[in-house]
Amino acid sequence: MVTDNFPDISFIEDATIEEVMATMIQDYQDKYKELTGREVSLGQADPYRLIMYACAVQIYQAMQYADYAGKMSFLKYANGEYLDNLAAIRGVTRLKATPATTTLKFTIDSPLQSAVSIPAGTRATNGNNVFFATDTYTEIKVGQTTVSVSATCTDEGALGNNFAEGEINMLVTALPYITRVENTVLTFGGSDTESDDDLRDRAFEKPESYSTAGPSGAYRYFVKQVDTSISDVIVRSDNPGEVQVLFITDNGMPSAALIEKVKTALEDRSVRPLTDKIVVKAPGTKAYNVDLTYYISSSEKASVAAIQENVNAAVEIYNLWQTEKIGRDINPSYLTQQIMEAGAKRVSITAPVFTVLNNDVLATTGTVSVKYGGLEDD
Repeated sequence: MVTDNFPDISFIEDATIEEVMATMIQDYQDKYKELTGREVSLGQADPYRLIMYACAVQIYQAMQYADYAGKMSFLKYANGEYLDNLAAIRGVTRLKATPATTTLKFTIDSPLQSAVSIPAGTRATNGNNVFFATDTYTEIKVGQTTVSVSATCTDEGALGNNFAEGEINMLVTALPYITRVENTVLTFGGSDTESDDDLRDRAFEKPESYSTAGPSGAYRYFVKQVDTSISDVIVRSDNPGEVQVLFITDNGMPSAALIEKVKTALEDRSVRPLTDKIVVKAPGTKAYNVDLTYYISSSEKASVAAIQENVNAAVEIYNLWQTEKIGRDINPSYLTQQIMEAGAKRVSITAPVFTVLNNDVLATTGTVSVKYGGLEDD
């Protein structure tokens, strides 16, 4: 996130409850001496100390609310409805969830002498509680055996995406004569409600959009508005007047349908400068393999199983990190860091090796081989 590099702030100077308690006890003892001229020391079980401890808990709770309320006014910390209101100041609203779409083909066994009606809302499913309903009325005409019509998932969100051709093949709405139904294109276009992190990034980038999409930041802003699944965007221009827009999604490479959707959005005359030729595409890829052997200190032999799980998780974290940004160099040093933090004594990495990537190339994970080499003395 762009706000990760913003400085941390605290409206209570990072005070802890222990500090609040200590301050209250000290204030009490100082005031007692001021009024009586005598020293007083409150023991651990002294009723006055216990009363002040109880008050300190309530005071610290109020301090936490004040700190939270203050931070909700800043882009780095705001979340939920606070973030919605903060983003609205910049004219940015949270993207709503959208349903996936596809094309359904309905088939009858042989031509009939009358048209076969297929009402709007006719449903089909993959048999796993994901349903698509036809958008409009259509019919199989006299002498024909098939007809295709657009259909939309009945549930919003990404759950309706990426069903392959033919996977939506069970008719839910009973229709006479229809013997087969299937989707003829990959289901696409469904997106979940925009996350706080994505909304925060778009709100930060909003000022870039005040100019027509000549600046690279403006293109990034408009691309991310198209679909909440878009996670990284690269804008480059290798030739005068030509703008290349490359992007990926939370699931990796974008579908052809999503690429076309982004291209259509950027061709809007209120977005694209007249002199810009826009090329929207997926980035190139560079596969890397993971091949490593790690060792655990003999002093940690009681924790071998837990460390092994941590190492496997560390490799997954590395692979996610390595493949989440276009142009990120293949860097085994980060893999070493993750495995050491997972509890390994040392690690020997055969692959990957450090590789510099151009900013139009995405690293992708190939084969993964993680071997445990055994215990070693410290």
